[in-house]
Amino acid sequence: MTDIEIAQKVTGAHIREVAKKIDIQEADLEYYGNEKAKLPLSLINDEQVCKSKLILVTAITPTPAGEGKTTTSIGLNDGLNHIGKKSVVVLREPSLGPVFGIKGGAAGGGWSQVIPMVDINLHFTGDFHAIAMANNLLAALIDNNIQSKTKSLGIDPRTVLWKRCMDMNDRALRNIITALGGKAGGIPRETGFNITAASEIMAILCLCNNLENLQEMCANIYVGDTFEGTAVYAKELKAAGAMAVLLKDAIKPNLVQTLEGNPAIIHGGPFANIAQGTNSIIATKMGMSLGEYVVTEAGFAADLGAEKFLNIKCRKAKLSPKAVVIVATIRALKYHGGKPLNSLSEEDLAALKNGMPNLERHIESIQSFGLPVVVSVNAFTSDTEAEKELIYDHCKKLGVPVALSYGWADGGKGCSELAEKVVAAAETCTANFKPTYHLEDEPLLKIEKICRTIYGAKNIVLSAVAKRQLKRFEALGYGKLPICMAKTQKSISDNDTLLGRPENFDIHIREFEIATGAGFLIPIAGNMLRMPGLPSAPSSENIHMDSEGTISGLF
Repeated sequence: MTDIEIAQKVTGAHIREVAKKIDIQEADLEYYGNEKAKLPLSLINDEQVCKSKLILVTAITPTPAGEGKTTTSIGLNDGLNHIGKKSVVVLREPSLGPVFGIKGGAAGGGWSQVIPMVDINLHFTGDFHAIAMANNLLAALIDNNIQSKTKSLGIDPRTVLWKRCMDMNDRALRNIITALGGKAGGIPRETGFNITAASEIMAILCLCNNLENLQEMCANIYVGDTFEGTAVYAKELKAAGAMAVLLKDAIKPNLVQTLEGNPAIIHGGPFANIAQGTNSIIATKMGMSLGEYVVTEAGFAADLGAEKFLNIKCRKAKLSPKAVVIVATIRALKYHGGKPLNSLSEEDLAALKNGMPNLERHIESIQSFGLPVVVSVNAFTSDTEAEKELIYDHCKKLGVPVALSYGWADGGKGCSELAEKVVAAAETCTANFKPTYHLEDEPLLKIEKICRTIYGAKNIVLSAVAKRQLKRFEALGYGKLPICMAKTQKSISDNDTLLGRPENFDIHIREFEIATGAGFLIPIAGNMLRMPGLPSAPSSENIHMDSEGTISGLF
């Protein structure tokens, strides 16, 4: 069966029954039908957060063969509950762009899914729409102020950085001209659209602590400069209050369930190659307030999602994982070892061995934080016994525990071995993680530490534009912000053609962006897109609905 057929086959429990498993009272549930509910921020208990064990799931460098990070996260959560632990999985919300684009749905797979799968992959509880509206309100206020004759801040339209957003892949909107049609249409200027997951509002929602903090962070958004060169912020447009009002419900995490009826919290969804790539601080702390264990994931591989999860999110939230799971597949490792995509089902021990350095690099990166690592091999039916033995032996030589994960086929039972090894690893962790850099470090030093420690890069090269922008941002007082690297997810380097474990490469910083509301500095390596396009054969072509409303093709 396809993922959606499996999800439709299972009748989920009423959400109040799921809530009971983690001691949530029915009065605290804000129902969105029978299978979804929003949770109040009052459920966060800082004392319990300190007692809960946070488990981060990351992965090797993504390949077209797939790794199954979300499937493993859900399966591990069900596995922990299967062995008697009180565990909650906390995940990001899927973006509609990838759902209808190249990736399809993002609610896990096989028998390790969260439900209601269709709702989660589509409009869910409206969080993404609220984020887009808050983003676009600020855009409208900027253009309104530029047009104003009485309340103008003197914003230079050529310097405005803030773009509108929508939750769909649409390359035609990357670069546009607004305000055509004469004086009544406003002042024409060049701008564009970002996808909602790439909006700074999404990053802010996922890094704020409460409504008051959310409003404060929105007020601090840098939008552009005046004609005199003075920085202009959202607070000067008196935008933050209305923006926060639009987000008053979106800030509340969403409670759903796995196929096995275990609690799952889903909230927020920033991209990992241009933002922090993880669910909200609020959702993670809520999960930790309610569960003995919390399983969460960070986007893409350990060089992107995990690095930002630790250096940005955990630093601000004052959280520290007890163990990190690195997801790999034998198929993906063979791809990194030079095996063609169309022959990955064939046994090839040489290709597998040649691909292992990619896994090794990510293990070393996580170990640089001083955290225990467990390797999870997401099993496929094409994996041979010889290939399994090779990866087990290799991890043993590295001194890293490894487990085969059968969550896709067998749910929690198929992840019980992984769960046992994660518990054992978590119990050995007695110290907090060690950040890659200090906030007091100069920006360039922070970048160098990330690139050398996490990527294994040789040198960092800044373009003339990047040097000028960095000088400007430092002059504005933002030199002490954490770093949010923007680079390709397809390679540990900034060159997406370099698979495996590249050596002796340089990282080239083309330009800088800044997210003063979210609170990080963004060095951009390569051409990063905040508005993806659709592929030639988008996933939307396979999605259909019959006369009774049953949906198919939403993988």
